[in-house]
Amino acid sequence: MVAAPCARRLARRSHSALLAALTVLLLQTLVVWNFSSLDSGAGERLGGAAVGGAEQPPPAPAPRRERRDLPAEPAAARRGGGGGSRGGRGPPARARGGGAGEPWAQQPASRGALPARALDGYFSHRPKEKMRTDSNNENSVPKDFENVDNSNFAPRTQKQKHQPELAKKPPSRQKELLKRKLQQEKGRGHSFPGKGINEVLPPGEGASVNSSRGKDAPGQPHARKSGGSSPELKYDQPPKCDISGKEAISALSRAKSKHCRQEIGETYCRHKLGLLMPEKVTRLCPLEGKANKNVQWDEDSVEYMLANPVRIAFVLVVHGRASRQLQRMFKAIYHKDHFYYIHVDKRSNYLHRQVLQFASQYDNIRVTPWRMATIWGGASLLSTYLQSMRDLLEMTDWPWDFFINLSAADYPIRTNDQLVAFLSRYRDMNFLKSHGRDNARFIRKQGLDRLFLECDAHMWRLGDRRIPEGIAVDGGSDWFLLNRKFVEYVTFSTDDLVTKMKQFYSYTLLPAESFFHTVLENSPHCDTMVDNNLRITNWNRKLGCKCQYKHIVDWCGCSPNDFKPQDFHRFQQTARPTFFARKFEAVVNQEIVGQLDYYLYGNYPAGTPGLRSYWENVYDEPDGIHSLSDVMLTLYHSFARLGLRRAETSLHTDGENSCRYYPMGHPASVHLYFLADRFQGFLIKHHATNLAVSKLETLETWVMPKKVFKIASPPSDFGRLQFSEVGTDWDAKERLFRNFGGLLGPMDEPVGMQKWGKGPNVTVTVVWVDPVNVIAATYDILIESTAEFTHYKPPLNLPLRPGVWTVKILHHWVPVAETKFLIAPLTFSNRQPIKPEEALKLHNGPHRSTYMEQSFQSLNPVLSLPISPAQVEQAQRNAASAGTALEHWLDSLVGGMWTAMDICATGPTACPVMQTCSQTAWSSFSPDPKSELGAVKPDGRLR
Repeated sequence: MVAAPCARRLARRSHSALLAALTVLLLQTLVVWNFSSLDSGAGERLGGAAVGGAEQPPPAPAPRRERRDLPAEPAAARRGGGGGSRGGRGPPARARGGGAGEPWAQQPASRGALPARALDGYFSHRPKEKMRTDSNNENSVPKDFENVDNSNFAPRTQKQKHQPELAKKPPSRQKELLKRKLQQEKGRGHSFPGKGINEVLPPGEGASVNSSRGKDAPGQPHARKSGGSSPELKYDQPPKCDISGKEAISALSRAKSKHCRQEIGETYCRHKLGLLMPEKVTRLCPLEGKANKNVQWDEDSVEYMLANPVRIAFVLVVHGRASRQLQRMFKAIYHKDHFYYIHVDKRSNYLHRQVLQFASQYDNIRVTPWRMATIWGGASLLSTYLQSMRDLLEMTDWPWDFFINLSAADYPIRTNDQLVAFLSRYRDMNFLKSHGRDNARFIRKQGLDRLFLECDAHMWRLGDRRIPEGIAVDGGSDWFLLNRKFVEYVTFSTDDLVTKMKQFYSYTLLPAESFFHTVLENSPHCDTMVDNNLRITNWNRKLGCKCQYKHIVDWCGCSPNDFKPQDFHRFQQTARPTFFARKFEAVVNQEIVGQLDYYLYGNYPAGTPGLRSYWENVYDEPDGIHSLSDVMLTLYHSFARLGLRRAETSLHTDGENSCRYYPMGHPASVHLYFLADRFQGFLIKHHATNLAVSKLETLETWVMPKKVFKIASPPSDFGRLQFSEVGTDWDAKERLFRNFGGLLGPMDEPVGMQKWGKGPNVTVTVVWVDPVNVIAATYDILIESTAEFTHYKPPLNLPLRPGVWTVKILHHWVPVAETKFLIAPLTFSNRQPIKPEEALKLHNGPHRSTYMEQSFQSLNPVLSLPISPAQVEQAQRNAASAGTALEHWLDSLVGGMWTAMDICATGPTACPVMQTCSQTAWSSFSPDPKSELGAVKPDGRLR
């Protein structure tokens, strides 16, 4: 009887011990399963790329560590948050005070300094091989494919072992918790971490993705879904299969529209069921191996023009807003005997309006009645070409012989007569540039063995696929010249090759870089292939391969650089036939376009206006103000008021109001203005009421930014720094800010850039100071002897305090130079006048004036930057202003950083001394003969 309670206690203890053991076993099994998923993502973690290219939340702050414990690379580099360059590799830098979410932001041992690294663009942790520069190997993916993190996903893994049953069937309570977790993560916009290609991703694996992705706590087990459907997303119709591939699930989690998610689900299921991709294709080429005809170029061949010269159908696929550059290129290639079919991207409405206007002047120009969003690398570009070919073949009144595709960034490098003479001699040939390397490597780096789908203006990667058997896959450049016979074959043939290749390439990344090559090489026309697309492309992979398209495609791509005057000699080579070159971009360099134009067609007459000027529209009234950001709308209004004040002060005479104006409505148009390849500012076309006659007039104001970069006085012994600037939209390829003029607001994330001359390795200190002398950030940059540019985006807490900021550059704490930039207070919020409570929230700076976790207040005395209580109080009063008071504050700031250079009237005006815009050299209404299209000359040309 006495032993009975003991026995019961023993049983209870045994039972408790058994439960504890089972619980531990369960947790261990789940943890093992969880960490097994990390193997496939290891390469991606090393490269620091985010799954699917989605924007990632900042990593959690790490505890402070000593300098010896700091990571080799900063989080900023892994997140692509900015940095400097050293010829593509990026100089090492030491950043101070990294802020919340920066694990590398520690308090240093001395002066609060923190090691970091400033990088110029894309960075990979993998070993780098020396980049090769090949100016005419025209591929849009990196040549050092194996050495870059070439996609938004982890590298391919070996087929994983079958997971334990426990991982497949989690307890029901855990399953429900994981489902709820998935919904929470979806709400935050998180993407899925990498696992095996065809492995089921459990609902709970939607954790935030960063450099330490996948290191989940043991208390959060991962589990596979036992049921048969994809994550709980909204579909018009449920998927017809279990969506288990991690790439497809990632795409579903990132796709914004229900229609796109539906299309992703349907495409994935059709592929999984074997209903999408052809398994075998019939090769119809009678030749063994790859045919390649050799053609010769003879400069004198133009003298022997054949009796039946070819006629060309130029297909121009254009986008953007550079209408004047497009018109200048069109003027150079025009001839009355050719035909021009123009497709304008459906998102480029301003350019479409301009194209319709000039196309109506000529009978041999037509604009596609349909428009597509031809995104980089998208299947829509191939669809555009195929539809254009069909349209051209159905135009029975256009007897063309060759199809040539061009963009607005192209320009001819030989005359029309030379091109026609050459193509007439080789009228049966097709000209395409092949990759010229190992075919298996090309397939892998091009992603041809991956399934892609285009929707929501994005190329989504959905999984693996097999290359069809029976054919040789080829590819290279997506710029080509095709004869009419082959175009007819591609367009109308219903044979096995063409039909199945169209299906295969409908789900392919960069399809236009491979479709025509592959069809031609395997078709009855295979003996007509010439491995030369008659172009020169300015590839500089060290600068152009920054994986800059990951926000558009789930892959890593490259882009050619713009030509500069020092490249002109390349157009004069005669070793091989070339007739076009790309890329040219007038906002980067217009001088090279002028050199080439004068080389081909001679100089314009002396005194021709506008030859060194360039105008590019950035806003047009029909676009609607919804196309503008609040920062742009705010500053454009302020620029217009600045112009009216200039008219009042410089044109107005006492006793009359004929040159005094009151602003009316929103700006009508805005242009960038360049002179001799230097940015001169903005041209604002706006409406105003003349106070003398109470009539509405339309004016154009020219505002120019003041010079804000200043070398220290007296100058220091340090002489490597050439220039410094702050802005957004840094283009690592062309090494300039695409936000011309640096229009910044409180919620922007500015980047600091420095340009260096050659010299010894040095370390400089960069200090960011806000308008009331609060030191927002300070960091060191190690500048190598060969570094040309560095840039870095400090992770500042937002909103930034409006006003004039200063960035100081010091060497051994001796001032070297400084630059300033304006954070403009906003007068608009969501394109409506800002409300006082919104203004106060945006204009008062970050919480407690803390831009980072660390305070740099101790450096104020060292840098002679006293914080004045009166200055702080004035900033607080300004932050609370609204209406007219807010406009006055804004205009005073803008007036300190910008100058109203001039103003003119676009039409009738009551101001007797107001000049007419059409007779003003700087105005967008002034003559621009180099881009104007007139009557066809007797020789059939416009130029």
